[in-house]
Amino acid sequence: MTLDKNFSVSRDEVADPDVNAANAHADLLAGPQPAAVSPPPAAQAAGTSRFHESARAQVLGAATYVDDIPEVKGTLYAAPILSTVAHGRLLSVDSRAALAMPGVRDVILVHDIPGDPLLGNFAHDEPVFALDRVEHIGQVIGVVVADSVMQARRAARQVKCQIDALPAILNVHDALKAQSYVLPPVFVKRGDAEAALKTAAHTLHGTLEVGGQEHFYLEGQVAYVLPQEQNQWLVYSSTQHPGEIQHWVAHALSIANHAVRVECRRMGGGFGGKETQAGHMAVWAAIAARKLNKPVKLRLDRDDDFLVTGKRHPFAYEYTAGFDDSGRITGLKLMMAVNCGFSADLSGPVADRAVFHADNAYFLQDVEIASYRCKTNTQSNTAFRGFGGPQGMIVIETIMGDIARQLGLDPLDVRRRNLYGIGERDVTHYQMKVEDNILEPLLLKLEQTSRYSKRKQAISAWNAGSPVIKRGIAITPVKFGISFTATLFNQAGALVHVYTDGSCQVNHGGTEMGQGLNTKVAQIVADELGIAFEQVMMTASDTGKIPNASATAASAGTDLNARAAQYAARTVRDNLAQFVAGLDGCGAGAVSFRSGQVITPTGTRPFTEVVKLAYANRIQLWSDGFYRTPKIHYDKNTLTGRPFYYFAYGAACTEVAIDTLTGESRVLKVDILHDVGHSINPAIDIGQIEGGFVQGMGWLTAEQLVWNDQGLLSTHAPSTYKIPTTGDIPEHFKIDLWPEPNREDNVFGSKAVGEPPLMLAISVYEALRDAVASARPGERVRLEAPATAENVLRALGGL
Repeated sequence: MTLDKNFSVSRDEVADPDVNAANAHADLLAGPQPAAVSPPPAAQAAGTSRFHESARAQVLGAATYVDDIPEVKGTLYAAPILSTVAHGRLLSVDSRAALAMPGVRDVILVHDIPGDPLLGNFAHDEPVFALDRVEHIGQVIGVVVADSVMQARRAARQVKCQIDALPAILNVHDALKAQSYVLPPVFVKRGDAEAALKTAAHTLHGTLEVGGQEHFYLEGQVAYVLPQEQNQWLVYSSTQHPGEIQHWVAHALSIANHAVRVECRRMGGGFGGKETQAGHMAVWAAIAARKLNKPVKLRLDRDDDFLVTGKRHPFAYEYTAGFDDSGRITGLKLMMAVNCGFSADLSGPVADRAVFHADNAYFLQDVEIASYRCKTNTQSNTAFRGFGGPQGMIVIETIMGDIARQLGLDPLDVRRRNLYGIGERDVTHYQMKVEDNILEPLLLKLEQTSRYSKRKQAISAWNAGSPVIKRGIAITPVKFGISFTATLFNQAGALVHVYTDGSCQVNHGGTEMGQGLNTKVAQIVADELGIAFEQVMMTASDTGKIPNASATAASAGTDLNARAAQYAARTVRDNLAQFVAGLDGCGAGAVSFRSGQVITPTGTRPFTEVVKLAYANRIQLWSDGFYRTPKIHYDKNTLTGRPFYYFAYGAACTEVAIDTLTGESRVLKVDILHDVGHSINPAIDIGQIEGGFVQGMGWLTAEQLVWNDQGLLSTHAPSTYKIPTTGDIPEHFKIDLWPEPNREDNVFGSKAVGEPPLMLAISVYEALRDAVASARPGERVRLEAPATAENVLRALGGL
């Protein structure tokens, strides 16, 4: 894809001309393709690649994060007191040694909480501080408050907690045996899976383990709480959900929500880890600030962040699939056991989405799914990019790969035979009709542009002559539902202010975590008013401006907030149009706004002049906007309905190599074709696809969380937990955007891009399994995820 003059072309356009020539030839062979969307006019902001609105400030170190906010005189610092036992009765807390240390002001424990000792979340099952028992190593028992960060951290280690250890459940298998759940199990079925399996031509039984993932945001968890007048509180929080922070803090302090104002200008990454769990920092700091009547900041160091906060949910699966001679699935029974940790957090909706996405791109006629939400004595797992979708998709992709090998077929052919179609094959197992299906043409296009068939033949020839280094290749699709599964969260508000010099300020309920939300919103508002992108300024998310805002999550940030801002800007524009129409004696519909001009049949005026005239005539130059996603509904008790407004689609072709002597692997080439609808900002969307894919690749190859037999997370620092680096990114990393706009009436015809690309990385896992299979022909491939060198070697029979 060619970007505007501010952006370079993709590396492959320069580095691999032969591949580009072959791809161009494949394009000619592909036949008719979806019509490309016409490029926007040159003066239009949306539809063009624009720099991230904070990029320059971030590069210069001038972008303010919570820890950069100038501290008020008298600010104190808090550090957590952590449990060293996975499960036990908390008998006593001795803080005398800590209180005697220099600079220590107080130790804040459960009896210092003014309000409810349980957090104000929906399950109401998680204590603010440990009550009479501890439930994982790293659970926060209290905080130490001191004059400096290091004084607080050193003192926290000197607090002595007497804990009577109890038996701990550390994995889902033990939880299933003990029937230890944070929420009741959920069962979804369609047709008669049992009968279908009995009559199936072939059956396949298997198990799979998929690990969790640490968020590893660059900016750790942090909150800064300042007392205001009349028992009011200002909270600066690195959070994806300011409204929830407001509610949790008010709940803990036993005050009304209106007395708490939460502000977040930006985060240094979130990935779901700051959707609920940023609330803990704010609540702990607020309780300390309330007791001492001083500003309090709490910033976790990286080790504590690992130990305290939840991860992506690990899953264990057991399945039986029935299929015919072509590889088409005729029946499926699937059990998913979710490691939720010690409390519910967001485990319910995460597990629900895994159930929704257990089909991925495939029609399942007779299917039975059981979802167990297991309680273990580990960190309370939480939202992570994909929110259960990756855990649902990976198991069906594993089944597809296994079916193909059992029948001696190409896995892509098996996948294609199972795709959603039309008529009787276009309804999901949760009763939602797939109305915007582009899976078949999208896969065909990628198969051709990636030269999959020729490369597969070349890889087979390579493997036949290479006893040590084996290669593998796989294409896997993605069909990802867009909307919050909890219908009430699919709403957003915004404010647009136009000032008398023609400049514009926008505020909305979403949060900026580097994903470019504010940039896209600014582009939409600029076009709605017909002004330059540079005339629009985005301001911090603030509960004092937009109340009751939903979390920036579920990939819905732009869908919701850009539309709300567009509606607000449209109201201002309509006010101006009515005013100018009166001046020029025409209808308001004849007034247009573009390129900084207001145009009527009788003349043209600069936007700035119109704004000044309107102000002088007492015309309202600001407005609010509100948007709620249409068409969606579902029954959370039966998990049926239409939980998603639309689906985002994509596919990735990945080639890998493994060393059969060491188990080491490398991703060699990646070709992606992804559906973002009509892109608001192609550069940002491509960046999100790149980042999501690499993060998914890390989840499935390198990022292994290890707890010892005492329940301690042993991988709690960069020295022991490895995320992908620049050296892991393949030189051939080609991304194309599907040219068709969203078929639903979404803002600018765009589609969400935050989460869907992560699941494209399942192609890495399937390519690794293909490589392992080439080394052990005729044998069943059992490769646990993440596919670390040890796990690859184990799959090869070397461990």
